[in-house]
Amino acid sequence: MRVLFLLLMIGMASCSTENPLEQIMQSGKKEIAAIIKNQDQHALQIRYTQIQRDSLNRPLFKSFEFGVDESRYFYPASTAKLPIAILSLQRLRELQADGIAVDMDTPFRIKDPQTAAIVAARDSTHPQQQLTVSHLIKKIFLVSDNDAYNYLFDFLGRDYINTELQKRGFTEVQIHHKFLLGADNVNSWEYEFFEGKTVHYKQESRQSHYTQTNEGLDGVLKGRGFMKDGILVQRPMDFQRKNRLSIRSLEALLKRVLFPEIYEEQERFGLLLEDYTFLRYWMSRNTLESESPRYTLAEGYYDSYVKFLIYGDQPGQMSSKVRIYNKVGDAYGTLTDTAYIEDKENGIEFLLTATILVNANAIFNDDIYEYDRLGFPFLGELGRQVLEWEQKRKQAHRPAL
Repeated sequence: MRVLFLLLMIGMASCSTENPLEQIMQSGKKEIAAIIKNQDQHALQIRYTQIQRDSLNRPLFKSFEFGVDESRYFYPASTAKLPIAILSLQRLRELQADGIAVDMDTPFRIKDPQTAAIVAARDSTHPQQQLTVSHLIKKIFLVSDNDAYNYLFDFLGRDYINTELQKRGFTEVQIHHKFLLGADNVNSWEYEFFEGKTVHYKQESRQSHYTQTNEGLDGVLKGRGFMKDGILVQRPMDFQRKNRLSIRSLEALLKRVLFPEIYEEQERFGLLLEDYTFLRYWMSRNTLESESPRYTLAEGYYDSYVKFLIYGDQPGQMSSKVRIYNKVGDAYGTLTDTAYIEDKENGIEFLLTATILVNANAIFNDDIYEYDRLGFPFLGELGRQVLEWEQKRKQAHRPAL
């Protein structure tokens, strides 16, 4: 019976279709079938990377894709916050190398360069009401806070962001804007990092000269109309100057945080071990695991609030046995999640990145999207199916007793 069971498991893990995603898409699960029957309408792109360890515990990767097309644009929404979090820590290390006494816990304030008015100087979720880089990064991963991203976006500046990403091989990434209505994305705010009455670092407003756009990409003009100031504009919405992160770029960002040792030095970010540890810890927390900042169920922050894969459609069902290191995005009917998923108990680890559009009326910015009916159920079931595939694959390769 044991031999028969193992043969069955091997058959399930390596059927006639080599790509597991192809089989999962044909699994018949209602959450998946609802999307696959209109696959093009949902602009579906998925990348799944298996991870094996060699005798020296070094990771080996094998990737599978479904619908991935680097020339096909999708709006990445808050997944753009991932590179901003990484680069903010890198920028602090550069300032330290120049002899400036700042770190991720140094308080700072932000001023408007035109009026000298204070844009932000306090954070009500911080124990000392302070604005700090570390606290803002926590908020980016815990609840995908827009203000946290906006403050760090201007701390870095648009030119620095894109130049540093390009230097590390991210040619399919463009970061253009803040998540702030009417924002000036060309001229940054002013920053002062201080301790008591002593200003350790003052950063003047910077003007961006970044001009690259998404022009020419398939899908950069979306839908049949969009809402502007409460009025329907009957033409496709133009995403040429919106943020862009491709599916493969999102996975590569995760891998550079989780497995920096596999990259050449020039492809890595300028971080220290403690920076990697900090990023890994907070991107793997669920919303209710933090005391500072603290979020509660009463405020609507359930455990899987920013964990779309496996648990996105199952609030309150997250298991401590499965740890998800990820960053999500949702806007304009597009849901995206890029995740490293680890089941230590069963020795399973893999990467999964997916994006899906759920906008049946093809009108953008009207807040009429099928997130709950189609999007979250699909991503949740996709994550569960890949985890199940991994469990069967692990069982199939386990030595007989």
